[in-house]
Amino acid sequence: MRKMKEDLVVKRLEGQVCQQQGSYLQKTALVYEDGNLVSGSLEACVQNMVPTAEYYPDRTFLFAFLLSSRLYMKPHQLLHDLCQTCVRQQRLNSSHLDRSTLIKFGTNFMQLLSEWAETFPYDFKDERMMKHLREITQKLSTLEPTLKKTAGQIIQGLMRKLATLEKYEDVLVRVNMAASERMHALRANPASFQVNIMDICPEPHVLAQQLTHIELERLTNIGPEEFVQSFIKEQTSDSKNQKFHDFKKTRNLEAYVEWFNRLSYLVATEVCMHIKKKHRAKLIEYFIDVARECFNVGNFNSLMAIMSGLNMCPVGRLKKTWGKVNMDKFEILEHQMDPTSNFNTYRQSLKAAMQRALTAQEGACDKIVIPFFSLLIKDLYFLNEGCANKSANGHINFQKFWQLAKQVTDFLTWKNVDCPYPRERQTLNYLLTAPVFSENSLHLASFESENPESDMERIRYKSLKLQCEEVNK
Repeated sequence: MRKMKEDLVVKRLEGQVCQQQGSYLQKTALVYEDGNLVSGSLEACVQNMVPTAEYYPDRTFLFAFLLSSRLYMKPHQLLHDLCQTCVRQQRLNSSHLDRSTLIKFGTNFMQLLSEWAETFPYDFKDERMMKHLREITQKLSTLEPTLKKTAGQIIQGLMRKLATLEKYEDVLVRVNMAASERMHALRANPASFQVNIMDICPEPHVLAQQLTHIELERLTNIGPEEFVQSFIKEQTSDSKNQKFHDFKKTRNLEAYVEWFNRLSYLVATEVCMHIKKKHRAKLIEYFIDVARECFNVGNFNSLMAIMSGLNMCPVGRLKKTWGKVNMDKFEILEHQMDPTSNFNTYRQSLKAAMQRALTAQEGACDKIVIPFFSLLIKDLYFLNEGCANKSANGHINFQKFWQLAKQVTDFLTWKNVDCPYPRERQTLNYLLTAPVFSENSLHLASFESENPESDMERIRYKSLKLQCEEVNK
């Protein structure tokens, strides 16, 4: 009897051990289908990115995980865990280290840090990231002095990138201040602003080139992680998930969306501010030609912004003005921004531009692909919303990571293109700082150009005039 009880206890213990081992394997497993990683625990994914003397993580995995892991943990936490794992596995605190192994491991680990700093430099605006980076590079350089030069190059390159970002952010602030000052000056003395965009830049193709300069500058400064950070912002409205939310260190994505809105309102302002019908019609035809030139160079974002401006209600209601416009070119461009079938026509044009860019030489105009940015954000948003972050067993859904990485990789290709056109400073300054009317001001200018036709328009016109008189008292 006693022997039977002992056997029973042993079997129970063996069962518990098996359960614990199974639980551990499930936690540390990576699941593959047809050679592609589809899921795994967070711990297993972190372990998979840890280099050794003989192993370096697949670069596509590394990019996808660095991009999307912030849905689960902050970058500084990931770097901390990565460093601690390496110290433990490589026994870097031991007094007995094999130098050849240390050199191989150190080289691989420096390579990983270099790729992180190169692709996601804005992560290192966080002081905690810089602290971890300096600590691990100093430790490795102390253990193996030949790694010191590489460590210095990583930190110096990172400092240059962050300095460039800071300079760009300062420029944005100054530009916005200049635009605000010009708007105040216009309100104080409307008669002093008699210049329009055609006076500054009479050639539509030149304006399209200057718009492309602005687009690429704004696009270049957006970090790929900003897309994923925008998802985190949406998901962390409750205090329970707040621990996963790291406040954004940059707002380049938002600044780019604001530029699109500014260009749309600038187009509408340029049209509505003119009293004479022939001047308004001429400006509309000018912007149609600019939009066509934007399409020809692959600048779809400016194209969409211009068409959005021309389709705004204060411009669209100017029937007498539109009666003087040749509509053939406008209708062709309208077809390009047709939202039917999820913007199918635009997507086909984008695909053609991408194919053209693949075969173009470096520095050629055909290299330019500037997507309709609002639609790109919408696509990424619905991809995030439509795919679960985790599977039923708690594993990370890496198939979602791959899809996000694919979309963002295209974006990286588009933003790393130098603009080949000469800069026209006067035109650029006008585009960035010229006064832009508010929606109410646009409607008021539109009603004063062509009288209200319906009762609803007359009521709105009367209301806007009263508001204007109150402001001017």
